[in-house]
Amino acid sequence: MKVLIAGGGIGGITAALCLARDGHEITVFEQAESFGEVGAGIQLSPNCTRVLHWLGLEDALRASGFLPVATQIRSWDTGHVISESPLGDAAVARFGAPYYHIHRGDLLALLVAAAERATNICLRTGARVTGFEPASGKVRIATAGATDEGDLLIGADGIHSGVRAALWGNETPTFTGHVAWRAMVRVADLPEGLVRPMSTVWWGPGRHFVHYYVRRGELVNCVCVVEKTGWEVESWTERGDYEAFRADFAGWHGDVQRLIDRVDRTSLYQWALFDRPPMAAWGKGRVTLLGDACHPTLPFMAQGAAMAIEDGAVLAACLRRDEEVSVALGRYENLRRARTAKVQRGSRRNGAVFHMSGIGAWFRDRVAGKASARALHPIYGFDVLHEVLD
Repeated sequence: MKVLIAGGGIGGITAALCLARDGHEITVFEQAESFGEVGAGIQLSPNCTRVLHWLGLEDALRASGFLPVATQIRSWDTGHVISESPLGDAAVARFGAPYYHIHRGDLLALLVAAAERATNICLRTGARVTGFEPASGKVRIATAGATDEGDLLIGADGIHSGVRAALWGNETPTFTGHVAWRAMVRVADLPEGLVRPMSTVWWGPGRHFVHYYVRRGELVNCVCVVEKTGWEVESWTERGDYEAFRADFAGWHGDVQRLIDRVDRTSLYQWALFDRPPMAAWGKGRVTLLGDACHPTLPFMAQGAAMAIEDGAVLAACLRRDEEVSVALGRYENLRRARTAKVQRGSRRNGAVFHMSGIGAWFRDRVAGKASARALHPIYGFDVLHEVLD
């Protein structure tokens, strides 16, 4: 089959690679002039890294990423360790695949490199999909000054998806009251041993601060979320004001202050977090959605990219099983809706849990370890390659 994919991000390229394994002819239409991700880190949990390893990307991931030994939660003021969950070899033993930290740009680069090596994947940049229509058992799409035709269209064009809007109309997302900061720190600029080889989450009243290594341990990625109103710009590329960032975490533990002091100010961005409820339906006929286009997820479970990667593997498996495209796309959607909706709801709930204060925080801290272990296994232990169609 000829598969058209709108969007050349992590989800779109992963879907192309999964589909290419079955011999389909894939064209990816990316609206930007080149493939690239804004400089930020990403966490890849075992439920999605098993897919990336299946695609033959293990060596590339190990060369570009970082393998953390644990996830640790600490108190915002004292630094007290609230809970710690082992990763590293323990994650492989428990979940069957490793946990990586990686720069988004590095992940996309290795995915694009793999797609460029595939003879049945065509990557087109500067080609935004502006519309589509049925065409005699096919789907015809329009890009700037051109048209193309395929057996199906996958809208992997992100949180502001044009394919979703064409299918279902424009949505009205809800501002969550959370504003996020992100920035990078060069490890060479930090005191030795300041950052442990793990993902560290600092919980505090009304805000939290996350940091972890990326790019083989050369950089520390920081993502920090604050409850506030009056600033509601939903953009990954909005520059942040350094002094406002410092003020948001004034009085926090000295380790956090030392990271903030050494932030690369050219890498500092700020964006508002908006929530979107799970969709009742994703696609119609020969058109479906994937990743943030259909289940945009708040960052409080680090599962947004993982869900998009899982989507690609499931979609390929459904097309492998069903010759009729609309049947395969319906099966894909039915298999994915409940799991992705659960992650969306869990991420929203975590936003409140992370920011508790008073007696609520006292109780939360005492059950955090056991609660985390119970929550992680259904997410990380899910083997999308073998469980979905059994």
